[in-house]
Parts: sequence; C-alpha cells; structure tokens
Amino acid sequence: MSCAFVTAITSDQLAFFFLAEGEQTAETVMSRLISFIGAAKRSLNFAFYDMRLSDSLKNQFSAALKERAAAGVEIRICFDGDKPLKPNLAAGQDPAPPGTSAFVQSLGYPWRRIAGMKLMHHKFVVRDAESVWTGSLNLTDDAFTLMENNVVEINSGAMALTFAQDFEQLWQKENFDNTGEVGSGPVALSFSGHPATLRVMFSPGCGLTIDNEIGHRVGSAQRRVRICSLLINSGTLIDALLDLLRKGQVKVDGIYDRTQMGDVFSNGHRCRRTAGKFPHFRR
Repeated sequence: MSCAFVTAITSDQLAFFFLAEGEQTAETVMSRLISFIGAAKRSLNFAFYDMRLSDSLKNQFSAALKERAAAGVEIRICFDGDKPLKPNLAAGQDPAPPGTSAFVQSLGYPWRRIAGMKLMHHKFVVRDAESVWTGSLNLTDDAFTLMENNVVEINSGAMALTFAQDFEQLWQKENFDNTGEVGSGPVALSFSGHPATLRVMFSPGCGLTIDNEIGHRVGSAQRRVRICSLLINSGTLIDALLDLLRKGQVKVDGIYDRTQMGDVFSNGHRCRRTAGKFPHFRR
C-alpha cells in the first residue's frame, strides 16, 4: 500500500477538519477544498485513491480547476488504477469501485494511472510546493457525507516538499513499487498559537520505519493509548499493545472497522507473525 504517515505534536500552519455522517454537507467540504485550490499560483498536484463525484460536486470542482488553469496553474493527477472486476484478494488487490479513471480523464488534465500489486492509497493535494491538503478523505460523495474522515491542511514549504517528491516518484514510475522512500525530520510549525512539531513519512518506502515508530510510541505510553484505525494487523503494534496490557499500568482502548477486521481475523492464520496474536487482541 502506498500512503503517507503524518505525526503531529500539538497551526496556524496546521488546520484539522473532521467529518462524520450527518455532521457536514457535501457542499461544505467542497467549499473548503475549492478554497484550498483557489489559492494556487503555479501548480496543483493531486494524488488520490478514489475520485468520483456527482454532477453537482463535479461541476464545482471542475470550475475551480478551470479557473486556476486559465490563470496559468499546472494541474496533474495521479490515481489508483481501477482494479479488476474480480480482484485477487489474497494478493492484496482491493475491490475498489470502478469509475475513478473515467472521472479523472473527463476533467481534461494530465493524468497517470498508478499501478502496483496493492493500493496507491494516497489522498493529497500539493499546492505550489508550499502547502498540502491531506488526510483520509477520498473525493467522493460518500466520503464527504457518510464516512468518518479527516482533512489536514499544512502550510509549510518543508512539508510540502516531501509530498512533492513522493508525487514525482509516482508520476515518473507510474507504479508505487519502489517509491515512498521519502521522509522529513521534525519541522517546527504552529497550531492555534502554540508550537508544533511535524514529521512525515511515506510508504511503502518508509513502511518499516513507520511500523517501528508506531510501536515505539505505543510502547512508551505512560497513561493511556487510544486507537482509531480501519485495520489493526501490524505485528509490531500488537506486540506493543500486549506488553502494555500485561503490565496493566496503561489504559488501552479504541475503535476499528468491524467488517474490515472481521476479514483480518478470519485470514490471520495465513501470516505466521500475527496468527498467534489475534486471540490476545480479541481479549
């Protein structure tokens, strides 16, 4: 899987936007995205797993892009290649809904289908190599209105540079294999008037580093660990959680996607490293 991992410690340079079913309208989300797009002066680079908008939202999105293109802004789009109708689940091919390819091509800007055995799972926009829109949000009606999602806006040239580097790797290779060996050291920013430290790492290139980083942060907890994740099947993370639970000094709880984790539990026996840990994880 190809995606970005962002760690933040407490922006005026950082902005967070959380979405939940019934808490915001699709128009509100699109308005925020259009505001981000509208500030572009030189370039807009999009990397998205899924892009499929209804006519009303598409018209707003397309109009914003056309306005910037007319002003001389270069626009490029990378997206996950549509998966086969009968994907090979054992090989990690996700049964993603078809349609992104047709949607992107209809916009009329340079595009690349990013191949790979699994997923090009990014959701980010790099604006002028100075600012980034990222998070879990795909550009779909359902993602805007029905799903639990988040958006992070980062106004930092140092951070934007790392996203731009990852985008260029995807654009040039048209495959996420052997990409993502891109990361930053701690970058000083501000959030709500307070100092903030941000670091970003990309997978698959930094995958092991990300895995170890999460395990280290969980393992060093002093009071509480709360997890919010679609899937939890990292052996490193499960080991760290088990160590905390055995010590009994740190409260551990959280939420995950029940349907997705059901598949992990049922197929966990296939992975030697994690198979023996799931009984403990269930407890």
